[in-house]
Amino acid sequence: MPTIQTDRQAALHSLISAFLAERLSSKLDKLDPDDPKRQELLQQFIPTTWLEDAARRASQIQAVTHSLKPVHPDAKGTSLYCPPAGLASLPVVGSHCLGADFAGDVVGNAAALDVYKFLKLEHSSQSLLALCIQNDADFAAALSDDEATAQAWMTAFASLTAPRGQLASHTLAKQLYWPVTDNPHNDDGFHVLSPLYASSLAHKVYGQLQDDRFSDEAKAAREAKRADTFSERPVREYRHMAVQQLGGTKPQNISQLNSERRGNNSLLASLPPVWQSVAVKPLLNTASLFHRYSRRPLVRQHVKALLDFLKTDPNPNLATRNQRAGYVDSLLDEFFQFTAELRELEPGWSQHADCDLSMAQAHWLDPVGAAPPAPLDLVETISRDFAGWLNAQLHAALPVGDPEFVAWRRRMTDEIDAFERESSHAD
Repeated sequence: MPTIQTDRQAALHSLISAFLAERLSSKLDKLDPDDPKRQELLQQFIPTTWLEDAARRASQIQAVTHSLKPVHPDAKGTSLYCPPAGLASLPVVGSHCLGADFAGDVVGNAAALDVYKFLKLEHSSQSLLALCIQNDADFAAALSDDEATAQAWMTAFASLTAPRGQLASHTLAKQLYWPVTDNPHNDDGFHVLSPLYASSLAHKVYGQLQDDRFSDEAKAAREAKRADTFSERPVREYRHMAVQQLGGTKPQNISQLNSERRGNNSLLASLPPVWQSVAVKPLLNTASLFHRYSRRPLVRQHVKALLDFLKTDPNPNLATRNQRAGYVDSLLDEFFQFTAELRELEPGWSQHADCDLSMAQAHWLDPVGAAPPAPLDLVETISRDFAGWLNAQLHAALPVGDPEFVAWRRRMTDEIDAFERESSHAD
């Protein structure tokens, strides 16, 4: 190692030494004191020896932000390193949104990943790889006293971000024809695109999902929501999410970041909107709002899920109560969505001659246009109506009665109070 000239060189030298010492120690700890491999390891981790070997092995891996391997593990085409800050800004979510805050990935020989771990080390918020790309003089001096040797190693390390060979796709890669003219019958009017997996963006999304779902702060926010108390942190839910496993039992063969995610690739729901061919109409010729509410697809789905769950006769514990509450909360969400839709109608529809709703239900759905006076027990009546309706949905298959009625009514009352508070703040 070189004779240190400056404090910065000394810091970089210490960073390198600490990394090698830690790796050596972790390997020696696995060996018996008299194992002959100990001496071999000591020789391998002499700084100049390890750095020379690392520079040689750098050609076996490539730093990337967009990888081909996740598309197909046997694809042999090009992967790219495209720092997000250098990408064009677009009005859609993409890698360009990451800016300077992104995690670079690495593909290639998994046995050489220790080289990338070395180059990911940071000094003053800059990675050693970035210092190599910048041809940093202090880092070169920290690598070796010999200027030519240091320069050769820096060049080898910096090459991690360069494409390997000529740009090429592969028969196992995904390809699509993108029209570049207005004539789809012109075979020359298309570009062939070979989309790559945005590894850095996927890793950022994965990290955000993990934080929103499992962090202590997110758990506290969900608990606050259940308790109807204030929380500065919003609750984020990701419905209908799927997980794709990349790499099977060897996720490191896909990439370094894929290995860190244990192969998990989160797929957010990409679903078309639910088609509604009929516009929202006033509730006429029906004595209860729950007749139409019951026909909503999600209401039927949630009722069935709750019924199927209760039929299993689950143990009377906290997990059961939470799961049951989740189904009921889903029904309540649909109820308030249904309410919001009816309240968007022109006020006064509840005074139509064909409106047979009770006074409470009319004032609930048409608060501005319903005939006065509003019932003083409006909230209690709507809560009772909901509890009675839900018991009726379950009664044919389950012995529900007063305890369940009271539980549903209390939950609806709490949600109405919260709904009205939010509505008043929105106004």
